[in-house]
Amino acid sequence: MSPALLLERMHTQAPEFVALRRDIHRHPELGLSEHRTSALIAERLEAWGYEVHRGLATTGVVGTLRRGSGSRRLGLRADMDALPLQEQSGVDWASVHDGVMHACGHDGHTAMLLAAARQLAEEGDFDGTLHLIFQPAEEHPGGARLMIEQGLFERFPCDAIFAMHNMPGVAQGTLVFREGATMASSDDVTITVRGTGGHGAMPHLAADPVVAAAGIVIALQTIVARNIDPQQTAIVTVGSIHGGKANNVIPHEVTMEIGVRALDATVRDVLEHRIKALAADQARSYGCEAQVLYKRDYPVLVNTPAETAFARSVAMELVGPDRVVPQGPAANGSEDFAILLEHCPGSYLMIGNGDGEGGCSVHNPGYDFNDGNVAIGAAYWVLLARRFLSSSAA
Repeated sequence: MSPALLLERMHTQAPEFVALRRDIHRHPELGLSEHRTSALIAERLEAWGYEVHRGLATTGVVGTLRRGSGSRRLGLRADMDALPLQEQSGVDWASVHDGVMHACGHDGHTAMLLAAARQLAEEGDFDGTLHLIFQPAEEHPGGARLMIEQGLFERFPCDAIFAMHNMPGVAQGTLVFREGATMASSDDVTITVRGTGGHGAMPHLAADPVVAAAGIVIALQTIVARNIDPQQTAIVTVGSIHGGKANNVIPHEVTMEIGVRALDATVRDVLEHRIKALAADQARSYGCEAQVLYKRDYPVLVNTPAETAFARSVAMELVGPDRVVPQGPAANGSEDFAILLEHCPGSYLMIGNGDGEGGCSVHNPGYDFNDGNVAIGAAYWVLLARRFLSSSAA
């Protein structure tokens, strides 16, 4: 089947999967609680002849399909979880659950991969093993890591793995690729500054952790300005600071919450070292002490060269060069697919969600996935699987 005919076929079948996408959107579930969604996925995969494995990382689903005698093994991943937001999109299929919505398009990612799954099962024109990985908890607490810890690649070995995410601000259906560092690492830091509390009228008898924390906030900004190569990306954001309850009381303790991002592993290491050292030294200079709890969360997402070149070539074949961005910009957002890429070569691509007036960013109460992408995304996965698992593939 030619790419043009494949696209036509998927557009014909799209309404069924758009309806499914809207059903998932209407019933969103948070990370590790995607019981309804995973059951829906598993039931369909089983009906289409996949060998289905449930329960990896609590609610994860892996569907395996084997054809021919080929030894190559391909993994395609879609995320399933929603976000803790109150939806304000106004669509007819808006969330029925207060405070939970699909504000990042994972409902669409799931629908695209399911549409591809049925087409691949019906046509069966590939040679090798296909693993479809429906992952929970991408947003939190990191379902990819949980799947790895529970033996994802030992149980379902892959020679390469791919994933796709929608991208608001880019023309609908445009496919965006990037080789190398593509999305930033994300680390969570809690700094607790402890001093000696006292009466606000007698500050000389106290060691004020509020002043020490203020000094730390200012000093943290010098890390990016003076410790990191200006041509590298580094972000240190103090997003929360809490301490004290009255204007005439010097508290004993102040707590700060900090987000840290980088697009290079070495820069990430420097940021951790400097934040720990600077917080301790600054607090000490005010007669206080600082305890730093540094949690490394998602690593830098690094797309491997050969797999990205392959993924890009599939897009060129399917939609042509006018709808492909060969090397898009890096993003400072984070994605736990990076953890899978630490264990298996692969590539993470973007599909434009639309760039018209009124377009809405992800993680926004007004966001909705662009249903026009269901057919294009599904056709892309089908063609990529066929090309990767062809008898002539290297």
